[in-house]
Amino acid sequence: MSLHIGAKPGEIADFVLMPGDPLRAEWIAQTFLEDVTCYNRIRGMLGFTGTYQGKKVSVQGSGMGIPSALIYYNELIRDYGVKTIIRVGTAGALQPDLGLRDLVIAVSASTTSSILQEVFPQGIFAPTADFRLLEKAIGGASALGLSFHAGNILSTDTFYPESDPAYQAWTDYGVLCVEMETAGLYSLASRHRVRALSILTISDSLISGERTSATQRERSFSEMVSLALYCR
Repeated sequence: MSLHIGAKPGEIADFVLMPGDPLRAEWIAQTFLEDVTCYNRIRGMLGFTGTYQGKKVSVQGSGMGIPSALIYYNELIRDYGVKTIIRVGTAGALQPDLGLRDLVIAVSASTTSSILQEVFPQGIFAPTADFRLLEKAIGGASALGLSFHAGNILSTDTFYPESDPAYQAWTDYGVLCVEMETAGLYSLASRHRVRALSILTISDSLISGERTSATQRERSFSEMVSLALYCR
């Protein structure tokens, strides 16, 4: 086991889906996987392993924000040999043509986080998705009959910005949506040469003010999970 994950060697698949909410991790495991076992309850950050169409898959909560998520990304990669991580999370729309429940495939992730500045004080690192996973997800969306948006997203450390215009520049430059983890995932995956992708569902809009309920965010949004599992 690692500091924050209580799994024994071999209990975690090399392919892991990672929502932020541990209860969404539980819902995904119970809804999509067979022969499910729970390998982690430390700090309530639930983790499960099961099979999907005969292939071993794990689902692990990451918590909210890059600092929390990086703990789990690091331990999964370094201590458990995970080779593929797909974030399945929610995001707030920054463009008027993104509606509630729309799918977004994150090609790249801009960020307001200072974490990357610690590694790259001399410049700006542009974290991107794994191309082969991206390619597979786009093909999977076509095969599953799912519409989607693909492009640059924003990972921020601030859930409640101090001022309403805080996101205006990102909107002006075509950034699709805002969330809190992907830039950390893509950066760490680049460092360790593993595959990473974020598939997001729009849960609220910073343009229209529309939003989904907490229950809907926890227990629906099945299309992004189906698409992520297609990438297995």
